[in-house]
Amino acid sequence: MADKKFIAELANNEDFQAKVKRFYGEGKLAYQADRYKQIYDMHCAKYGENGIFFSSPGRIEVCGNHTDHNNGKVLCASITVDTIACVTPTSDNKVIVDSVGFTPVCVDLDNLYIDEKEYGNSSALVKGVCAYFKQNGLKIGGFCATTTSDVFRGAGVSSSACFEVLICEILNDLYNGGTIDKVTKAKASHYAESVYFGKPCGLLDQSAIALGGISYIDFKSTKNLKIQSIDWNFEDLNIVLTNTGGDHCDLTNQYADIRLEMEAVAKQFGAKKLRKVKEEDFYAALPELQNKVSGRAILRAMHFFDENKRVDSCAKAVKNGNEKKFCQAINESGQSSYLMLQNCYPLGDTAQRIPLGINLSKKIDGVKAVRVHGGGFAGTIIAYVDKAKCDGYVNVMKSVFGDDNVFVIGVRNDGTCRVF
Repeated sequence: MADKKFIAELANNEDFQAKVKRFYGEGKLAYQADRYKQIYDMHCAKYGENGIFFSSPGRIEVCGNHTDHNNGKVLCASITVDTIACVTPTSDNKVIVDSVGFTPVCVDLDNLYIDEKEYGNSSALVKGVCAYFKQNGLKIGGFCATTTSDVFRGAGVSSSACFEVLICEILNDLYNGGTIDKVTKAKASHYAESVYFGKPCGLLDQSAIALGGISYIDFKSTKNLKIQSIDWNFEDLNIVLTNTGGDHCDLTNQYADIRLEMEAVAKQFGAKKLRKVKEEDFYAALPELQNKVSGRAILRAMHFFDENKRVDSCAKAVKNGNEKKFCQAINESGQSSYLMLQNCYPLGDTAQRIPLGINLSKKIDGVKAVRVHGGGFAGTIIAYVDKAKCDGYVNVMKSVFGDDNVFVIGVRNDGTCRVF
C-alpha cells in the first residue's frame, strides 16, 4: 500500500523500476512515475493518504480475423498501455470509481439490478462484475478508486474490457485474497459487458487482458474454452497501430454478413457453425456448393479454414521465438483478409484507407508484417516493425494519417494485476 513517502520516492524504488520496464518497456520510468504520482495525489485529496495501485492493459488481435463467431481459433495479446487505479477499501458497501475526465460512478452493492437505462455506462460494468461475483459465491465489498488511462480510443484495443477486468482484480485482491483465477475474471467481465452494459461480445478481449502475453483461445466449445497464455519473446519487434480513418456507424450489416455467410455455408452441411464442418468435406462439395451459396461466402469459408491453421502456426512461432515464421503467418493472414474475407474496405468505398495503409506500409523499410486489425472495413491496421527502423515508419504513417492516429506499443506479458 502506498503513502506519501512511498510515492515521493517512487522513481528510486527498484521494484517499481522493474515493473515499469516489464509493463511499459524501456525509457518509460520518468513518465510512469509522474503518472502514478498524479493519480495518487488526486486520490489522496478525496479519499485518504493510503492507496493500493492496480494496472489493467489494453489488447490487440494478433491473428484469427473473424474466426471466433464460427467457433474458430484466435491469438490476442495484452499491450503496453493501461488503465491504472489508486484504490482504498471502504466499509459502506458502495463502489466509487472516479476516472480522470469523467463524472464519478457510484454503485450501491445492495442494488445490483439490471437497468437498461444504464446500457453503455461505466456504472453498468461495475454492477455487472459485482453481480457475477455475488451470483458465483465470490466476495464483494466497497472501495473508492481513482483511475486514469492511456488506452487510446478508436484503435480497437478494448478500453471497456480493460476497465471491467480492472474492477475484477480490485475485488479479487481486496476481498478474495487474490485467489480468483484469470479465466473467471475474464468471464465475469464478459458477463458485465454483455448482460449489464448491453453490448453482445465474445470472450476474446477480456481473456487477453486478464491473461497477459499472447493468448491462444480455441472457441470450439464455448462452454469450455481452450485458453493458453504464451510469453512474447520478440524483443526486436515493435508493434504499430494506425487508425487509417473511416466511419464504422453504417457498417453493421457488412460485419454481420461475414458471420452469416460463413453460417450459410455451414448450413449446407447440416451445421450451425463452420467449425463443425470438415475442411475436406467443404472442398469436396464445391461443385454443388457454388450453386447454393454465393462465391463470396465460399471465399470467406476458405479464409476461416486457413486462418485457424495460421493461428496454430503463429502460436507455435511465438513459443519457439521464430520471428520469421510468425511474420510469415501474419502477412498470410493479412492477404487472406484482403482477398478472401474481403473486409479491408466497405462496398462502394473509393477512399480505401485500410488498403492505403497496408500497401504504404509494405513499401517502408523495416516493416516485417502488416494486416488489418479487428473487424475491418474501416479503422485500424497493425504492423510489426524492426525496432531499429520504427521511427522512420512512424514518421511516414503520421505524415499521411495524422500524428494522433499512429501508436507504438509492445506486448505485455502481465495481465491485469496489483502493482503495489
